[in-house]
Amino acid sequence: MNFIGGVRSGFFLGLLAGGPAAVWSSYIISMIFMFITAAVLAEICSALPLSGSIYIWSAESAGPKYARFFGFIVAWWSTTAWMTFAAGNCQTTANYIVSQLAVWEIDFPGGIGYDNVKWRALIWAISEGVLLLSIAINYLPPRLYSAVFKFSVALYAVDFLLCVIWLPIGVSKTYGFRSAKEVFTMTYNGTGAPAGWNWILSFLFTAGTMIGFDASGHIAEETKNASVVAGQGIITSVVATGVLGFATTILFLFCTPDLDTLFALEAPQPFVQIYALALGKGGSVFMTIIATLGLILSTSVAIVAASRLIFAVARDGVLPLSGWIGQVDAQKQPRNAVTVMFVFGAFILCTILPSQVAFTSLISAGGIPTTAAYGLIALLRLTMTPNDFTNSHFYLGRWRIPFYISAVLFNGLVFAVQISPFFFPTDASTFNFACVILGSVTIFGILSWYFVPEEKWLRRDQVLHQLKVADEPLEGEQSYASTSVPELPEDTAPKSKRVD
Repeated sequence: MNFIGGVRSGFFLGLLAGGPAAVWSSYIISMIFMFITAAVLAEICSALPLSGSIYIWSAESAGPKYARFFGFIVAWWSTTAWMTFAAGNCQTTANYIVSQLAVWEIDFPGGIGYDNVKWRALIWAISEGVLLLSIAINYLPPRLYSAVFKFSVALYAVDFLLCVIWLPIGVSKTYGFRSAKEVFTMTYNGTGAPAGWNWILSFLFTAGTMIGFDASGHIAEETKNASVVAGQGIITSVVATGVLGFATTILFLFCTPDLDTLFALEAPQPFVQIYALALGKGGSVFMTIIATLGLILSTSVAIVAASRLIFAVARDGVLPLSGWIGQVDAQKQPRNAVTVMFVFGAFILCTILPSQVAFTSLISAGGIPTTAAYGLIALLRLTMTPNDFTNSHFYLGRWRIPFYISAVLFNGLVFAVQISPFFFPTDASTFNFACVILGSVTIFGILSWYFVPEEKWLRRDQVLHQLKVADEPLEGEQSYASTSVPELPEDTAPKSKRVD
């Protein structure tokens, strides 16, 4: 996960909601409870390491009676979340690029701002280009994509080290550091919300930087020894992102200008101007290039996970055009699912043109379904299947009930924050339409559950069989696809267990 990019993208939201004191304290709370949530997901991932993971986990957590209902809903939630996330990342990348106009004091016709349709058209065009590039990387041969992953991690490390070393040196020679008192005790209300809720809104930033750690589960069927490695990926992803993200957050709290100067910056991505203040215009350009490349690669990696999820959902017949989307090419890659990602993302980005409010609401909907799914899985494990999946490599044992309760309560809080308006008082320009979008997607899921015949997807005997397989002892160091699924006749093998 691109922890450095995630912190930069939401850092200013955290400062507006509660100020520095809220940012660092809420981050610690978010780390603790996101680690707990990751442990809950790793437990079931080890037992059921499947492409499409999160909706299968929801279905199996619900038990045989309600499996289909919750499986359909979370399938729609998760596909919406990942597809809108990719589009949002592209627009974030565009913000970095266009912010150089403010650094170099270049006049833009009509001014820099989303109230200018020419400005929105520029953002849209760049965002579409970034999406096209991110999608193109996904058409590389599988043997080359490992290098993309490794280069991405190396680039994030370089970005982090430059922020840790170069940025503080520049700050010390220019506008100076913030004091410890400012960093650890200063509060701020830039949202207009009541003081208590203003503070709680900081979780939009702190928890948001860690959401998405379930990605390794989506590619489990392409992972060796997946019953161990996929679960490890979930845990190490959130721990690394949380710890390094917290270190980056503390660093930025010390290295940003005073709040009056900070909120007076006019660039869409204020960090570009901060780099210019601390490192000069040339340094700002260099850091913008690093950040832009990192975001393009993280978008491409997100598309890898998302396309596998969409492929699995389509393979199981949940989505329209499932027969075509659920196909793989000669190299066993879900190319059609990648193409769907491009078409959907390109369409979503078009909403920038008529209204920035519409687009930001859609992007807000990218995180909300994932948070809802995290909390729902924990709730279902607590109430429906608390004693199943005992042979998971990450079985929680006596800790499972406290962990399930903690994950339900925390993700419920984050969900409330994500559907809340961010600025008060609320009007048409500040209303968060994400709750409406989530409600609509949920309705589609319920309609799919109602109209798709049971014999086509997640029959009761399939659910019972998967629960039985999940509680059987796991085998050794091979891929899940080749060891964990017993051979069944074609007409009885559960589709979500089959590798096409």
